[in-house]
Amino acid sequence: MYPEAYIEYLAYFHGSRDFFECHEVLEEHWKSEGQQNGVWVGLIQVAVSLYHQRRGNDIGAFRMMKSAIGKLTAHKEDLTRLGLDGTALLERLMIRLDEIECRKPFTDLNFPVADEALMDQCCRCIEKQGSVWGNESNMADETIMHKHKLRDRSEVILEREAQKQLRMKKKS
Repeated sequence: MYPEAYIEYLAYFHGSRDFFECHEVLEEHWKSEGQQNGVWVGLIQVAVSLYHQRRGNDIGAFRMMKSAIGKLTAHKEDLTRLGLDGTALLERLMIRLDEIECRKPFTDLNFPVADEALMDQCCRCIEKQGSVWGNESNMADETIMHKHKLRDRSEVILEREAQKQLRMKKKS
């Protein structure tokens, strides 16, 4: 009923609190669908915002959350279709935006899941990952806190260079 990548996103989001991994799994799904700018982008931005906030990058967190709220507001009906209470989620995100702006310390955020079947799927996925729904962020885990610094970026660098070469070729 729900895309597997979405279930994985919610599992990482609410279990291990690996917001970087949330971004990775949902971005791959979003790009495979070929959508330009939709609910997937907004959900990715929520995870990125929380990743930044947890690391103390309030400027990046604020910008991402503000953009996420705009995208998710425009796609509120998709949030309902995805088993969430869109109104409650947007309210929580607005509160978080204010907290970021006031430089309040990071706290975990849970999505209001409206569909019990979705919750069951997520809890099974989280259990397979060795965690539980609503787990607190492990602020001492360097692999969660600074994952962007620890990953292998060779494929990304190669792809960016290939795209740059294509653009240069088109211009000439």
